[in-house]
Amino acid sequence: MIFTGIAFCILVAFAIFALSKLKTKRAKTFPKHWHKLLVNNVQFYKKLPANKQKQFQQRIMLFLSEVHIEGVQLELEDIDIVLIAASAVIPVFGFPKWQYTNLSGVLLYPDNFNEDYEFGKKSNNRIIAGMVGTGRLEKQMIISKKALHHGFANSNDKSNTAIHEFVHLIDKMDGDTDGVPELIMQNAYTIPWLKLIHKEMEAITNNKSDIRHYGGTNQAEFFAVASEYFFENPKLMERKHPDLYNMLKMSFSQ
Repeated sequence: MIFTGIAFCILVAFAIFALSKLKTKRAKTFPKHWHKLLVNNVQFYKKLPANKQKQFQQRIMLFLSEVHIEGVQLELEDIDIVLIAASAVIPVFGFPKWQYTNLSGVLLYPDNFNEDYEFGKKSNNRIIAGMVGTGRLEKQMIISKKALHHGFANSNDKSNTAIHEFVHLIDKMDGDTDGVPELIMQNAYTIPWLKLIHKEMEAITNNKSDIRHYGGTNQAEFFAVASEYFFENPKLMERKHPDLYNMLKMSFSQ
């Protein structure tokens, strides 16, 4: 989800303060027991050969050396850190030198939140599972722990909130969050990609697609939702949406 409004200055101040203290729970070298966490929870990693798993581990540690993760009213667990880092690595694993230069911190909330960043049981309209910040929250991401874990609980449900948000960051790195990821997509494919996007969005609007309905919101959300589908259930996408599958496979260098 792309979120532009800044409702609570208090939360903004807390985010900046928390991230500046660099309390992120991370290790300098990949902890051996994280391998089991990845195998048990991340199908993308589990399916990799041993040498590629080593590369994935290295990419996780690189990400954690550059991005600070903070828990908001919760104690960070290893599994939280592993899943956030895996979500970051999966969509850019085909690019060995990739760095999220537009991200410096991730705030993990206990549950979904509303537009005022409230997540307590008494708060209304808690429908936001994740967001990429703008304005004073530029280079920050907020994600619900509940949504984070749910995204990896079922590897075939075509939905993963954390991957969705990291795809928004990939899209945003060319300066515009517009559904056209210029840094990973060759210019020659931009027009075919836009035609494909609008064709699929029309199918979503007419209830003739199995792509999640939120993908019909705009181009940016379509790219993020389609990418969730691609990484969560590539075989199904290849069968039902071969053109979309091939375009994403080429773009993500998978």
